[in-house]
Amino acid sequence: MLTITPSHRPFHTDVTVPGDKSISHRSIMFGALAEGDTRITGFLKSADCLSTMSCFRALGIDIEETEDEILVHGKGLHGLQAPSVTLDAGNSGTTTRLMAGILSAQTFPSTLTGDASIQKRPMGRVITPLTAMGADITSAAGNDCAPLKISGGKLHGIDWTSPVASAQVKSCILLAALCSGTEASVTEPSLSRDHTERMLNAFGVPVSTVLHPDGSATARIAADGVLRSPGAIDVPGDISSAAYFLAAALLVPGSEILVRNVGINPTRAGILTVLRRMGVEIIEENRDDSLEPKADLRVRYQRPEHPERDPHGDFVIGGDIIPALIDELPMIAVLCTQLPGRSIIRDAAELKVKESDRIAVMTENLKKMGADITATDDGFVIHGPTPLYGAEIDPHLDHRIAMSLAVAALGAEGDTVIRDHECVNISYPEFFDELFRLT
Repeated sequence: MLTITPSHRPFHTDVTVPGDKSISHRSIMFGALAEGDTRITGFLKSADCLSTMSCFRALGIDIEETEDEILVHGKGLHGLQAPSVTLDAGNSGTTTRLMAGILSAQTFPSTLTGDASIQKRPMGRVITPLTAMGADITSAAGNDCAPLKISGGKLHGIDWTSPVASAQVKSCILLAALCSGTEASVTEPSLSRDHTERMLNAFGVPVSTVLHPDGSATARIAADGVLRSPGAIDVPGDISSAAYFLAAALLVPGSEILVRNVGINPTRAGILTVLRRMGVEIIEENRDDSLEPKADLRVRYQRPEHPERDPHGDFVIGGDIIPALIDELPMIAVLCTQLPGRSIIRDAAELKVKESDRIAVMTENLKKMGADITATDDGFVIHGPTPLYGAEIDPHLDHRIAMSLAVAALGAEGDTVIRDHECVNISYPEFFDELFRLT
């Protein structure tokens, strides 16, 4: 357990957050499948990303590590070797789903598993399209969850319509097509994060994206693409990690923070849009619109009195923006407890199938802290502003729940105790060190 005492003084500081988790995963994957060596700087050495690295080492890829960079010696699309062990994705849904696509197109069998949480998370959303492409992939327990038994083999192209906007599903299909040398497309109800498409193009494989009038989006990969390393990848700071410190500045009166080198990819940075709709001023400094756009983000303490409201007088977060901030919704829910009036978060049923049921777990814990919050089938209804109070928090081993409520504790009255706080190692091992530096 870890005790957090509320901050009784403002902080004025800058923070450099760890590298983006999604891009770190993909940098290892693409580097391994490319021709040539890839040097990666800014790589996030969290448990999830290290699981991806471990899987590719088991597949015969030589990966060198120093304090400042990762060097991946790529073997090309057909250079992976049959693993002698079961591949362990740990707690990483990204590793599991993207690896499923890569492994389905190999010439050897493999088994892919993960921890107890992964073995409960839905994998049918990738098993179904991969099977439609000709893959021999089954759930060992027969429940559409890991462990996954994959025979490997030549796949054919597909035009897949996904019922959910999921970058993991989209990336799985695109990578399966890439490794099989075939064309494929994925249409999703709204545009999910596009890190895979950006990286494919940077490695020389054409991917096009078409936005349709109804808000849906189609990504298409060309046949017979070859990944060629661009030589280097610089991973920007993770906006999901930055979100906690931006929120902290908004919860502790008189504070100001500058979060440096944050990735602000528009398919990922929905939290910035929501904060601005709340009335928060976010200043972008040193913007760099390269492969993955990034900037330093400055936020000063402010209590928004006039957030944007719908015709019913509610502050509503929903629709197409949800895929761009799904991981930040627990932190956004905390901020909504301090907004005047009613806030509604909807269209976010995906929260139920993360590391925990984040709708239920956030509701349970914020109620302990005094929030007026009600769970719905696809989000929350929150009335504010309400003062928060210290409580004993059970994050259900979910890193984003633990970090969000730790930040909430900074602005609460009384101490907060967080159980199983080590779960933050999944994405941000240094989180509590940085948080305590603020106080």
